[in-house]
Amino acid sequence: MGVGDEDHAHDLAQEAFARVLDRDPTNARALIFRVAVNLARDEARTVVRRKRHLTLLRVEADLQAEAGASPAEQAQRSEAVERLRRALDKLAERDREVLLLWDAGLSYADIADQTGLALGGIATTLVRAKKKLVEAYDSLEMNDAAFG
Repeated sequence: MGVGDEDHAHDLAQEAFARVLDRDPTNARALIFRVAVNLARDEARTVVRRKRHLTLLRVEADLQAEAGASPAEQAQRSEAVERLRRALDKLAERDREVLLLWDAGLSYADIADQTGLALGGIATTLVRAKKKLVEAYDSLEMNDAAFG
């Protein structure tokens, strides 16, 4: 089960060790392995949803590039962009900032430098922010469908 890239794998490993740091297990190696597997499994479960919603950040540029799209397609994309903006507005400022910096391609170290957060906390903040963004977007999508 892969996690994407080496930096992310290091972040997950660091998170696994941080989670078991205060424990006194009889088999520390097994506990760390179990926590690491669970973290990787959680990451795998969210990757599809995360990619689906984070690619919406690029929809606005695509709208401008696709001048030949039908009016219905343009309207649908425009609604998705507006829904994404509203979902981003629902996030805490720190979560939104970390998420947008990550989506812009910054490394975890660069994000930590920009935000003043500890490098070890970036992965956790990203996971939380992505989850909240997906939940907010899905909620707005359901609400828009019900009242649209």
